[in-house]
This record gives sequence, structure tokens and C-alpha cells, in this order.
Amino acid sequence: MGSQRRHPLRDILDLQDRMNRVFEESLREGESIRLPGQWNPQVDMIEDDEALYILAELPGVKREDIILDFSEGMITISGKKPFTRGNQSENYYMVERQYGAFRRTFSIPHAIDGNAIQAKLEGGILEIRMPKLNNFRTRRISITEK
Repeated sequence: MGSQRRHPLRDILDLQDRMNRVFEESLREGESIRLPGQWNPQVDMIEDDEALYILAELPGVKREDIILDFSEGMITISGKKPFTRGNQSENYYMVERQYGAFRRTFSIPHAIDGNAIQAKLEGGILEIRMPKLNNFRTRRISITEK
């Protein structure tokens, strides 16, 4: 059995096809495109009878590097996670942890008391508690005919 000779251009085109498939699959999964040095912390949003909660995974992020803003029914978590290893003589074999700036904005689906929002950072988890307004009532609006 003789050896089959491959054309170098064919190998490059095959690689390009495989890379295109990888990018198309990642976009289909709904993952947003991020610029280098940006990342999106993983978040859970939970509700009970009294409040809404957001739990954000922020391992390695210091409290002073987190900004939490609430305005017009939107809450934004932003900040930065610095790259801590900056030694020029180091060779990296793998870098899987995420570093850089982050920003997540969420629309709050209930009327909440913006003055009573509390946040704590413990064990790399940011927990935001947003108490619901219990006295908030829906007002029915009558429709007139012309």
C-alpha cells in the first residue's frame, strides 16, 4: 500500500472549515461575543415571597473592584478582575481563568424597594437582595370609547 500525498493548501482549507464550525456553534449557543480582557460572571436570579436575589460568581474579585448600580428597574454589576501574574519570565502552558473588565445588566421583573437593596460578597459570591414592594398594586385603567 503506497502513501498518499496531501496537498498543503487542502490542510489549510480543512482547518479553516473546522474553525468556522467552532465559531458558528458558539454563536448558536447564545454566548455573547466578548472582547479580549472582558468576561461575564455566571449569575443566578432567584425569587421568594419577600425579595429577588442575584447571586454572581466573582472569584478573586475584591469588594472595592465591584460597582453596583440601580436605576429605573435595571441593576448593573460591573468591575474588574486584574491579572495577578505579570512576570515576564513566566511561560504559560494554559490560561483558563478569566480576567479583565466585566459588566452585567439585568431588568428587574418586579417593583422593588430601591432604597433597601443590600449586597454582600462572601467566598467569591456576590449576593444582592432586592426587597419587593408589597404594597404595590396594579391599577386597572378604564378605556373609553369615542
